Parts: sequence; structure tokens; C-alpha cells
Amino acid sequence: MTAPQNTDIRFSLANERTFLAYERTAIGLVAASLAVFHLLEPSWPQKVLGLLLVLSGLIASVGGWLRYRQAEKAIREGHDLPTGNTVHFMAVAVLVVIIAAGISVVV
Repeated sequence: MTAPQNTDIRFSLANERTFLAYERTAIGLVAASLAVFHLLEPSWPQKVLGLLLVLSGLIASVGGWLRYRQAEKAIREGHDLPTGNTVHFMAVAVLVVIIAAGISVVV
């Protein structure tokens, strides 16, 4: 299907900025995991925290890419934007990281 003639490029640019925000978040989470692995003592709670941060970064990166592709397709075809689950997965991942960070401080 071809793009409608009234497609506004600003929507595609906003979609791209959102994707880049997901990628920056992923980079920050991976950087935090490296800090946990290299700066804290190598006990099991810190290892779990570091792994959870890496997993959260993976969720942000892959989820952001999938969301970008869904939204870009909808924009190009002139459809409403689909609902996505990436935000929900990220919220759960951040909550799990917060709990793990609290446990690693206490233990």
C-alpha cells in the first residue's frame, strides 16, 4: 500500500526521536550494569542486579525497535498507531531492578 499524500514527516521524525530515547535508555542500563559488575563487590546480589540491568537494556533496545517499526508502518499507511507492550515491559523491568537494588543494599 502506498503512503497517503497527506503524510506529515513530523510524525516520522517524532517516531524516530522516540526510538532514539529507547536506545539511550538501553545504553544507560547497560552502562549501569557495567558499573555494578566492576565497582561493587562480586557477591550474588550484585551479580543478579547486573544481569537484571542488562536484561532491562535488552528489553528497551528490542522493544524500542519493534515499536518504531510498528509506528512507522502505521504512519506510512495512514492508520492509527497500534498499542504496544514495550512500555509495560519496561515498567515491570524497572520495578524488578529497583527491588533487586534494594535487596542488594540490604544483603
